[in-house]
Amino acid sequence: MTSEELLQKFISLGMTEQKAKETLKNANVTKNLTEVLQGVDPGSLPEGSGMLLYHMASKIKPQICGHLGLLGKYIKEQKLDTIPRVDAALEFLLTHGVKDSSVNLQDFEKACGVGIVVTPEEIDRAVEGVIGKNREVILQQRYRFNIGKIMQEVRTALPWADGKAVKSEVEVQIFDLLGPKTEEDLKPPPKVEKKPKKENEVKVNVREDSGDGACNIAELMRTKVHFHAPGENYKTDGYVVTANTERLLREHLKATGGKVRTRFPPEPNGILHIGHAKAININFGYAQAHGGTCYLRYDDTNPEKEEEKFFVGIRDMVEWLGYKPAKVTHSSDNFQQLYEWAVLLIQKGMAYVCHQKGEEMKGFNPEPSPWRDRPIQESLQLFEDMKNGKIAEGQATLRMKITLEEGKQDPVAYRIKFIPHPRTSDWCIYPTYDYTHCLCDSIENITHSLCTKEFQSRRSSYYWLCNALDIYCPVQWEYGRLNVNYTVVSKRKIAKLITEKIVQDWDDPRLFTLTALRRRGFPPEAINNFCAQMGVTGAQGSVDPAMLEASVRDVLNNTAPRTLVVLEPLKVTLMNFPYSNPVARTVENFPGSPERGTHEIVLDKVIFIERSDFKEVPEKGYRRLSPAQPVGLRHAGLVIAVSEIVRDTAGNIKELLCTCQTLEVAEKPKAFVQFVSKPLDVEVRLYEPLFRHKNPEDASVPTPANPQNFQIKSQ
Repeated sequence: MTSEELLQKFISLGMTEQKAKETLKNANVTKNLTEVLQGVDPGSLPEGSGMLLYHMASKIKPQICGHLGLLGKYIKEQKLDTIPRVDAALEFLLTHGVKDSSVNLQDFEKACGVGIVVTPEEIDRAVEGVIGKNREVILQQRYRFNIGKIMQEVRTALPWADGKAVKSEVEVQIFDLLGPKTEEDLKPPPKVEKKPKKENEVKVNVREDSGDGACNIAELMRTKVHFHAPGENYKTDGYVVTANTERLLREHLKATGGKVRTRFPPEPNGILHIGHAKAININFGYAQAHGGTCYLRYDDTNPEKEEEKFFVGIRDMVEWLGYKPAKVTHSSDNFQQLYEWAVLLIQKGMAYVCHQKGEEMKGFNPEPSPWRDRPIQESLQLFEDMKNGKIAEGQATLRMKITLEEGKQDPVAYRIKFIPHPRTSDWCIYPTYDYTHCLCDSIENITHSLCTKEFQSRRSSYYWLCNALDIYCPVQWEYGRLNVNYTVVSKRKIAKLITEKIVQDWDDPRLFTLTALRRRGFPPEAINNFCAQMGVTGAQGSVDPAMLEASVRDVLNNTAPRTLVVLEPLKVTLMNFPYSNPVARTVENFPGSPERGTHEIVLDKVIFIERSDFKEVPEKGYRRLSPAQPVGLRHAGLVIAVSEIVRDTAGNIKELLCTCQTLEVAEKPKAFVQFVSKPLDVEVRLYEPLFRHKNPEDASVPTPANPQNFQIKSQ
């Protein structure tokens, strides 16, 4: 059927031409509608049925598309004659049955209210009852009362009542109760006065919500993240329903008590980085926001790269961010069960031992392995030989008979490595991520398997493997990975930087590992808030480090008491200092919040200002100190003006001789600069970006490895 023919067919269902054109752009809805309308003249459909078919075709989940014929038949016969009935039908089919033949039609019709007629008298009584219950509030608020609340209560009591009839009856009875609208009713509602700020209330500056994100993780998980409810896995797009799904979900809910259960599954081959912080916040934050639990599970299936310091470091960082795992587990805890399931796959003809080399299996070879159809008993014996160390490394793998969404055929389930595992040393075959991950999720009864977008192509093998073994299958949800400009977050690449001595270790402050950020002074709350602002979307994020630094400032602004510091000091002598001795000035620890404490600074005849706060020849718009422009001293109550510039033998500015006036006498200055007197020498480390190129994946040019060190004056 041509596009023009489809367009006309959709219009004849009751759509506008614009709506029909938009529908044609949606391949899934078009496919569903075309299938359900096959051999049907839209003009012969009962009135209103066309738009009900469209509603059904746009709302149906892929896993129940096999029921299109049944749904279409009931809509055409006007047994499903309202949107609530169609929605109830979709809900029922998601919960029950896999094929049309397995659906109990009696239960189906009962759940959808087929044949139930709600009389006008029943609607009248239901509306009267709800209005009577809210009578006092309605009389008080009159026509400002939200009648949607009444309609909702009536629809709850009479789910199969006609919506238009309910609305009409509500309006009639409200009019009978209140009479015609008065001039007072027609006035705009009064403005709600803002609550005055409490005297002891601390003002907190919070970043604007970016749209996808939120101010903090709790808000993000409650308002912006909408995953399936525990036990309702079957309602998720792409979830594979089998004849045993209902039973397995019942057993799963019994094990979890119906609560959310997530997991954070890092590989212990490096220190966690800022991208892991997002994963930690999503997994732990979602469970926490919904009264559930989150496990920390080490994906320790590659003993070649795993070290004890990484096991310890990972848990340390999780707890530093403020999360406590409900349980700490290891993939290696399940090695025996995973092995037994691999044997079962071979017995079912779903896995085989292959002798292709690693380079032969890379990419997307169109030709299947020559060992794909080897006898089951032969694969069983070879797999046993692999386990017992009788086959050399690289000479055999166990592969699963499935093609991934990305087109890659038969992913590897087990490979040989003659390296003892630090926790279970009696193995020489180790399972891969594709094999291990979903099975450990199933064993631990995970409700939401949350992972980054690059694992979307593994979703098909995730569902296939759980269903092939007839075990509980969690739902995999993907979100966009977080990348930061001017750095790398790949553990493999960070390890290379360490090996090549470009950085000192995993906690080098120029890196964006969590240990590095902690060493640099970033508060964990700031990192969590930054992750919340990034949101949970499918888009891959690549942000500038300034965004993270802004989150740090937001937190420190309300947690770090103020201190005056001068990085590059320039000596200033106040020639007419108005006091005979140094004087103390009281300064608030947090500007604008005196209730949070104060401290004293010293004002003396000799002070130090920041060298960049003075220019001998200022450019246009320069607002700080210059020979022709005075400036105020922050917290000092003085305005200073340059009288003389003192230079060293090389001609460099060594000191400024200035005069001063009090603020009451002097003309208001254009700016105030900070200063120190009676200073202490302290060391401050300033770090430049590790890479000059915005995307080091394209051009890796590290800056010098040693940070700049400045001796500074501080007070």
